[in-house]
Amino acid sequence: MSDAPRQLASLSHAVLLLGPGQTVAAANPAAEQLLGQSFRRLSGRAIGEHLHFDEPLLAARIAETDAQLSARATGVQITGQGPRRVDVTVGPVIDQPGWQVLTLHDIGGAEAMRETQSARSDSVLRAPEVLAHEIKNPLAGIRGAAQLLSRKIAGQDLALTTLITDEVDRIAKLIDQMQSLSRRTAPDLQPCNLHEAIRRARAVMEASGKSPAITEEFDPSLPQVLGNIDALVQVLINLFANAADATAKIAKPKIVVRSRFASGLQLHRTIDGGAVRLPIELRVSDNGPGIDSALRDHIFEPFVSSKKSGQGLGLALVRRLVGDMNGRVTYDRDDIAGWTHFRVHLPIAGERHGGIHEVVA
Repeated sequence: MSDAPRQLASLSHAVLLLGPGQTVAAANPAAEQLLGQSFRRLSGRAIGEHLHFDEPLLAARIAETDAQLSARATGVQITGQGPRRVDVTVGPVIDQPGWQVLTLHDIGGAEAMRETQSARSDSVLRAPEVLAHEIKNPLAGIRGAAQLLSRKIAGQDLALTTLITDEVDRIAKLIDQMQSLSRRTAPDLQPCNLHEAIRRARAVMEASGKSPAITEEFDPSLPQVLGNIDALVQVLINLFANAADATAKIAKPKIVVRSRFASGLQLHRTIDGGAVRLPIELRVSDNGPGIDSALRDHIFEPFVSSKKSGQGLGLALVRRLVGDMNGRVTYDRDDIAGWTHFRVHLPIAGERHGGIHEVVA
């Protein structure tokens, strides 16, 4: 029979059981050491008396007793000890409303606090090697099963198996990309057809059965953009999924994706200072109620979500992927017409940007 208290005591990570009001109900020795307090002093006191998270949005999410989230390399102030950098996870206790399990792993102490704010924001989007491995293993099994099914069926069902294998390949590439982002390698940018990206993303949403019909207003005269096709598909899927959630309770839900030429927009690079023209606009719109005005200025930040069960990483990932393509993503709300718009602006393939000339293949 397992000895749960002894196993908890042997863990190197700090583990705290929080009761109603986020008061400390139990703590393992690692938690006592990290917080610099014995359990006798911690017991019955609010965890907020002993540590404070630097990111207010993260602190707010942890305060939601039904929240389940994890964050890497986040700043925390421990009373009497100063700043630390920790990996943190929190989740509710099953069948015990108001109870939570909080774990903290110190990953570098005060010196880790010298990193830039940009690096801290990016850290929550990095894919750990172990997690990537665990995801890729079942993906390979799914792909193999889809290939076996494709040999036994025909017609429209065959198209679904092709969709499964294509999506598995795209997810695998996205995992590789997230790993490369953590290593800060340059993204692979090539000329891309926006219509192809829209078509693939729509097919995924239609197959999921969780989205209303998506209307497309595509300008066939648009040139190719400089980007990454798999990243574009992922961006569109995330934006379509947000729109589907926003319109879930609307009597007549509408989602529209539109592409157009929007001249005059520029983005200044932070590396070499050169100006990049972003004349191609990709807009995803929905007639949902929109995002709470208190969140509108923060929706692209990690952990910000208008959905109670949302992790708040979807739009942060969208901004990261678009930024890696030298693009820009923005949000605006037309309250009079009742439409929410997400606009992605991208450069044209083959143009000269900041002294660098991208050649169309």
